[in-house]
Amino acid sequence: MTRTTAGSVSTKHLTTTTLAELNSAAGLLTRVDRKYLVPLKSAQDLVDRLAPHAQVLAIDERRRFSYASTYFDTPELDAFMLTARKRRRRFKVRTRTYLDSGLCFLEVKTCGARGTTVKRRMGYHADDASRLTGPGRAFVTACLASTGVTGSAAAHQVAAVLRPVLATTYQRTTLHLPRAEARATIDTALTWQRLGPAPFTGASAATSPGTPTGPQALRPSHLAEAINDGEPVAVADIAVVETKNPATPSPADRALWDAGHRPTRISKYATGMALLHPELPANKWYRTLTHELADLFGTDRSSLESISTGHSSSHPLTNTAVSAA
Repeated sequence: MTRTTAGSVSTKHLTTTTLAELNSAAGLLTRVDRKYLVPLKSAQDLVDRLAPHAQVLAIDERRRFSYASTYFDTPELDAFMLTARKRRRRFKVRTRTYLDSGLCFLEVKTCGARGTTVKRRMGYHADDASRLTGPGRAFVTACLASTGVTGSAAAHQVAAVLRPVLATTYQRTTLHLPRAEARATIDTALTWQRLGPAPFTGASAATSPGTPTGPQALRPSHLAEAINDGEPVAVADIAVVETKNPATPSPADRALWDAGHRPTRISKYATGMALLHPELPANKWYRTLTHELADLFGTDRSSLESISTGHSSSHPLTNTAVSAA
């Protein structure tokens, strides 16, 4: 059995593919995505099982790559709220910087028909990754309007007020499954960092601003302090696995199902915002916060679930695996 390296998965036993080969065979800018939150060991088991059929992306002998993303939203958090309210047409705006190469892109993701995700992107200067330039806002406007998320005038208004609200970093391993025309990414060493002040959400918040509820109320005091101080919050020993398929489930999905894992509601943006801002509605990600991420809060399911049924819990949070990075 292959051993994981510290905070990552090992792919030394896989054959490699180049970025050009990956893009030509499985670019999948229009795709069906499934996400899984699994222990690091389970992610390694997945790699080992797929090894006879999978290739790993390698660039300059690197097989694992460092990413940084900055997410943008309106002062009222329209992008977050559309997702929280399960609107069919929704959007996400971010810059993504490939730290190993210095390349940067501005990306706009929209949810289209039948649950498919469409991503459009433009080249961007890495120095501008934490802000939206004039051309960047024009690109966002065009993407929102052309995909039908909103009308042209409203798209312009949304793009004009977007501001940075969340930063993430992580390390990614990309697998290509040629026979299935699919791919999978495995993200490890994830961090979330709040940018700027707490958002104004008006009546849309789960309760009055600054009043934690549900699992949010059980955050350790040191974690809350780190968040309020704008420090990165690191998630240890957990991998985010995302399968990207044209339509049907891929061998990666089936391997995860066989191991007892099921797709979960996790978005680096929305879940991160729900964690960092306890005043926001988090019902859509309640199971993720109270099950897959329960150990990260240093508590068990029963104490978290008791809150959802109206019972109080006096269990202190200790030995949490979520820490200031």
